[in-house]
Amino acid sequence: MLNQNILALGKKRSTIREIFEFGNQRAKIVGRENIFDFSIGNPNVPAPDSVQQAICDIINTQHPSSVHGYTSAQGIEDSRTAIAESLNARFGTDYSAKNLYLTAGAAASISICFKALTASPEDEFIVFAPFFPEYQVFIEHGAGAKCIVIPAQVQDFQINFEEFEKNLNPHTKGVVINSPNNPSGVVYSDETISRLSALLNAKSEEYGHPIYLISDEPYREIIYDGIKVPFIAPNYKNTLVCYSYSKSLSLPGERIGYVLVPNTVDNFGDVYAAVCGAGRVLGYVCAPALFQHVITRCAADIADISIYEENRNILFEGLTSMGYNCVKPEGAFYLFPKTPEENDYAFCERAKKYDLLLVPGTDFGVSGHMRISYCVQTQTVRRALPLFEKLAKEYGL
Repeated sequence: MLNQNILALGKKRSTIREIFEFGNQRAKIVGRENIFDFSIGNPNVPAPDSVQQAICDIINTQHPSSVHGYTSAQGIEDSRTAIAESLNARFGTDYSAKNLYLTAGAAASISICFKALTASPEDEFIVFAPFFPEYQVFIEHGAGAKCIVIPAQVQDFQINFEEFEKNLNPHTKGVVINSPNNPSGVVYSDETISRLSALLNAKSEEYGHPIYLISDEPYREIIYDGIKVPFIAPNYKNTLVCYSYSKSLSLPGERIGYVLVPNTVDNFGDVYAAVCGAGRVLGYVCAPALFQHVITRCAADIADISIYEENRNILFEGLTSMGYNCVKPEGAFYLFPKTPEENDYAFCERAKKYDLLLVPGTDFGVSGHMRISYCVQTQTVRRALPLFEKLAKEYGL
């Protein structure tokens, strides 16, 4: 007998992946240039030149056992130190190598945190809609805890505090935030962060145990219009930061990221050890060695995000002028408009006749919306606008 829950997960990919694979099959028929695939958050801008130079230099000058061999489970000390120094320079913190655990991307970071913090099947982790769908998989199937979804505040996609407070209870082990947000592109405001921190502090004291804040930050550097993304950890002492260089350095397939455990976390030593133990239990022997070396040199670098900003402007202005309703994204590379009909699955299915590949918002916890991933070539965005307009006219927008 197999684990039936895990079997079901293996037999059905996520909706995002299903749509992405549909696009791959359609491309064989109509040509890749005729597929308008806005399904997956796969960065299309090149990595910075510094990354390419680092890769070549490391491979050409370092011994193969250093480049391709096992590293310490928590990561190469020089790499962790470089990341800590980059954070300290930007945010005025005082981190060092001992605060960091390197991972195979943000998915590993997040799943490690859930596993490390879960002590009982009664433990609950709260997520705010809209949210990355795999959170639920990591919480329920990876850690064996409960996932509590807070309904969205759709007018601005800030935190719905009324519903949040109703769901806080002594079983709450952690709260997950993602800002800039996938799929809305919204950045949590200073006011939201301050209110969240105050509430978690009060409830931690009331319940007699810390409520951990897990901050998922792979889009931290992808921001527009001079917006500042609050760095969460100094605002709330029991914060664990999960990060990936997939987006900021355009390296999604290389799987390199980290968990940051600040010194301020209650029982810091035990929490950091639990992170290490969770990585061991989940089979994460070490993060990819080559890219640990790359990050040592490139921790402070960022890919050219101006293309994403241009795509956002074209798409947001174009769709809203057609009658689509959308909160303007301040970061990341997603648009999350309302669908012209309540059934977002039906709308996204109808869009396929134009080879427009969009993801239903229901998968992110908000029905009646669609996610449009605009990390594509700008000409793809421009060529897609007439197709969105045809759809809009079908609904009388």
